Amino acid sequence: MDALYKGFRIETDQPRRHGGEASAPAPFDLFLASLGTCAGIYVLNFCQERSIPTEEIRIYLRTERDQGTRMIRRVNIEIRLPSAFPSRYKEAVVKAAELCTVTKHLLEPPEMVVVAKLHEV
Repeated sequence: MDALYKGFRIETDQPRRHGGEASAPAPFDLFLASLGTCAGIYVLNFCQERSIPTEEIRIYLRTERDQGTRMIRRVNIEIRLPSAFPSRYKEAVVKAAELCTVTKHLLEPPEMVVVAKLHEV
C-alpha cells in the first residue's frame, strides 16, 4: 500500500511472513526509521551551525521488546562520533538529537481518531 503525502509517494509493503511481497519497508519500519532520521537531522543541523564535519557521524537505532506483549518498550539511539569530534560538544549533540519532533510526539502523543466513511458518487 502506498501513501501520498505532500506530493511524495511513499511505498510500503509487509514481509512475506505477513502476506506481503517484501518489496518496500513495512509501515512500522518507516516509523522506526523516522525516529533515527529525525534525530540525525537535528545532529546534522547542530554540526553545520558550528562548521563541524559530519561525514563520519553515524546514527544507530536499536529497539528492545517486551517479551510478554512483543511491543517495543525502549528505543536506543546511539550517535557515533569520530575521534576528531570536539569533545566539548558531545553532550550538546545528544541534547540536539533529543529535540527531534518525532520523539516529542511520542512523549506527548496526539489523540488518535479512526473513522470509516462510505464514498458517495
